Amino acid sequence: MARPRRLRDLSGLNVFITGAASGIGRATAELAAFRGAVLHLTDRDAPRLEEVAAAVRQRGGTVAYAGAADVSDLAAVRRVADEVTATSGPMDVVMNIAGISTWGTVQSLEHHHWQRLVDVNLMGPIHVIEAFVPPMVEAGRGGHLVNVSSAAGIIGMPWHAAYSASKFGVRGVSEVLRFDLARHGIGVSLVCPGGVATPLTETVTIAGIDKASPRFEKLHARFRSRAVTPEQAAEAILAGVRRNRYWVYTSPDIRVIHWIQRHLPWLYVLAMRGLSAGANRALPDVGRARRSEEWSR
Repeated sequence: MARPRRLRDLSGLNVFITGAASGIGRATAELAAFRGAVLHLTDRDAPRLEEVAAAVRQRGGTVAYAGAADVSDLAAVRRVADEVTATSGPMDVVMNIAGISTWGTVQSLEHHHWQRLVDVNLMGPIHVIEAFVPPMVEAGRGGHLVNVSSAAGIIGMPWHAAYSASKFGVRGVSEVLRFDLARHGIGVSLVCPGGVATPLTETVTIAGIDKASPRFEKLHARFRSRAVTPEQAAEAILAGVRRNRYWVYTSPDIRVIHWIQRHLPWLYVLAMRGLSAGANRALPDVGRARRSEEWSR
């Protein structure tokens, strides 16, 4: 089986990024542009996407395409793919970064929460793969596919059942494609972020919890103290592409818990039981909530 070639230098390469208007997507787009990539960007937030494109261009970066689309809409993704291919030809790097998150217990989650998470977080990347990867294969010059999963695509985090359903799905798709695409010289990276301090974390709501409560403030402060910045996450992603790494962690804590899960399963079970018990003690009302709040990464 052929090994994918390493893309040690992004200079002049066509890079497609979803979720580029904010958070990890924006930071990755800005860093890739700084390293010479020719950017092709999409996000469902058209005004903010235009702001990002303008900022990159102002700093001397190249944005060949910036068009709004909801990745859960296959027709919209195909339209973007047609426009991008007509403008620049096949991509060298495709990055599935767009995503949403909904937390809640089984009692509080409603069917539309599960459905929307699967539509955006799992079918969204699949739509992008369907539209962008075959032209990469046909071009015959290799490349790289980046799929952003989550720590919740590795471990059993409290209140993440619906979110994990979508992110474990991304992990499964990536696990197959890392081997299927290798003979075409296309590498695959599965990114598993832990806490990332994007601006949207300041507005997040967990159903049934008063954000002004001391309990919530304590947990939020703990999150902020441990979270990495979007820029640090972007550095990890581009390092994964450059080194052709499959597993990409944005923080060492996720790397450690993944190692424990694989090599010390008994310790992993104890840790997850403790995490779940601690979370439910900290925010006991979440189990009685009837709805969850959805927010973009």
